[in-house]
Amino acid sequence: MQPLRMGLIGTGKHGSRYAHHIVADLTREMRLVAVCRRDRAAGEAAAREYGCRYEPDPVRLVAAPDIDAVAIVVPPTMHAEMCAAAAEARKPILLEKPAATSAEDIDRIEAALTRSPVPVMVAHTLRFNTVVRALQEHLGDIGPLRTVFLSQRFEQSPLVWLDRKSVAGGGIVLHTGVHSFDLLRVLTGAEAEWVRCHTSRIHTRETEDSFVAHIGLGRDLVAVVMGSRATDSRNGLIEITGAHGQLVADHVHHFAYRLHGTTRTPIELAPAVPTVREVLRSFAEAIRTGTAPPVGWADGRAAVALAQACYRSVDDDRTVHIAS
Repeated sequence: MQPLRMGLIGTGKHGSRYAHHIVADLTREMRLVAVCRRDRAAGEAAAREYGCRYEPDPVRLVAAPDIDAVAIVVPPTMHAEMCAAAAEARKPILLEKPAATSAEDIDRIEAALTRSPVPVMVAHTLRFNTVVRALQEHLGDIGPLRTVFLSQRFEQSPLVWLDRKSVAGGGIVLHTGVHSFDLLRVLTGAEAEWVRCHTSRIHTRETEDSFVAHIGLGRDLVAVVMGSRATDSRNGLIEITGAHGQLVADHVHHFAYRLHGTTRTPIELAPAVPTVREVLRSFAEAIRTGTAPPVGWADGRAAVALAQACYRSVDDDRTVHIAS
């Protein structure tokens, strides 16, 4: 089996994780051929560190004949341009979340994929978390679902561009909320029908750093999703209530329980894994076998659509109904 020859656009905080896993953990599945970064000195340093070449032009990188596929790990306002270039070059795409920042960019990406269909995988890494996977296996234990509560909280981000709306496209609703919005679909198998959202700016100036969203997924199923980057702590709480009990877990702190009455039963968990590594591995396997990536473009688009509905709810101070 020949390793998939990868081009990586973006070697910042997140992109460096991709590069590390390719060169350190996935040498049988992938080979990092070239990296691209706007900061030439940083890009050249990354190329030396990872033993590949530096390419300053992302369009030339994706068009290079020795590149089989490309990972795009840049601010999401650049996704439409990068995806269009990769699609035109007929290169499969691994796209960091959020998949897009606006309906217009979604349309641009879909137009490019219509002209030049290529496989696209969106890096919704929580799907590969071992706590999340264990919960999926135990959903049947609690009967028909009634409520879902998801909370992700983080320290303030050191990434200055996350608070520049022209670059980031949005704040925590878009950049972290999409993880939870995708997780809702994975855990419930349902699509959001309506949302009411509230946001706040505690430490940020241009984008929100905290939010609460109340989401309806059907007549008998509702969810509350919370996110914050305004605390000196981190968590990933999940509480799923069914007709016959509850599942309570934390995908950051790696625990999970089933509750029935007042009895708490631990759920056996596999060891935690680096989820970016597993995303890369799954992408390589999909391209090698010619199968659909496990998290496709439609999944990324659905998470962004819910984020955009949250923003409309905040702007208009109302409950927003989401078209199916």
